[in-house]
Amino acid sequence: MDAFARLLQAAPGAIVTDGVLAHLGAPLAEQRALADGHAVAPLGERTVLAVPGEDRLSWLESFSTQRVSTLAPGQSAELLVLDPNGHVEHAASVVDDGTTAWLIVDRQDAAGLLSFLTKMRFRLRVAPRDAGDELAVVGGTAAALSAVHAAAPTAVPLVWHDPWPGVVTGGWAYSAADPHPGADREWAEALIDADEAERLARDAAAGTLRLAGSSAVEALRIAAWRPRMADADERMLPHEVDWLRSAVHLSKGCYRGQETVAKVHNLGHPPRRLVALQLDGSESALPARGDTVRAGEQAVGTVLAAALHYEQGPIALALVRRTVPVDAELVVDTADGAVAAAQEVVVPPEAGATASVPRIPRLGRRR
Repeated sequence: MDAFARLLQAAPGAIVTDGVLAHLGAPLAEQRALADGHAVAPLGERTVLAVPGEDRLSWLESFSTQRVSTLAPGQSAELLVLDPNGHVEHAASVVDDGTTAWLIVDRQDAAGLLSFLTKMRFRLRVAPRDAGDELAVVGGTAAALSAVHAAAPTAVPLVWHDPWPGVVTGGWAYSAADPHPGADREWAEALIDADEAERLARDAAAGTLRLAGSSAVEALRIAAWRPRMADADERMLPHEVDWLRSAVHLSKGCYRGQETVAKVHNLGHPPRRLVALQLDGSESALPARGDTVRAGEQAVGTVLAAALHYEQGPIALALVRRTVPVDAELVVDTADGAVAAAQEVVVPPEAGATASVPRIPRLGRRR
């Protein structure tokens, strides 16, 4: 969408790489503005798939982790597609307008998910397609997006409201953090057409609309312990990153990988667990995805994502072995040297069979 490309470069100082607005010269200030609802973020790293057809919702439910067959127009949901062994293959944010289910996905995952959906059509009344040239994605708080005119093909505005960190019906929370660090994060993503992208570009160029880059979006996501598809490797189980709370319905019908989901949750433990890392900022070294996490001389995990947060300083999310003590002193090996890291438990070692973490009050899907 040419209009979205212009939006990415509309504000002075915009740094755009591979179709993604990284920042506009002041990443920390952009974080604060985004968190406070004073900026919106063009999400070039996200794209859209459309699934029209009478059978779309029951069809999506049949092979995904989430119950979406009863999704009302304008309601939001999140689903995962797993492989036969329960590992995360695809993830999608879903909003339905009454005739079409719109899937917001990470751009790097879009082709794979569309290929999977196409193969799963059989004789059902569904017609999945790439809608990335029709609609683009902008994100921010619900208040910030109130100034954005979301596309509405059937008079239902296409705005997805992130359920995180609430526990949706059928979900389960492993983190016992109270309050959860994402509790105040009212994140939403709106789908816009070319005309709206042009309008936003004009407003950004004129200085009447403030934009934030992907580095700000990522820092706020990491601080909220929010998983996304970009974090997943070929072995990731949803349990390991507390994804059961927003994307998995534990009592819905059969789907690929369900046996593993149930077995790990009811009888076992996920082999790895998500931790939040507070990094030593004295060395000014920020880890990259895949950097090794050590306890002493032993490698015990890898970094999923890291950022410099406007309040917390350097932070990261990492997957470590379940058996790593929760009070272990950790070190991250970066390209610039070793960085000390204090871990904060997200998924506890006992998560799974013991079900020892109290349930958090459930939240219904946000409209």
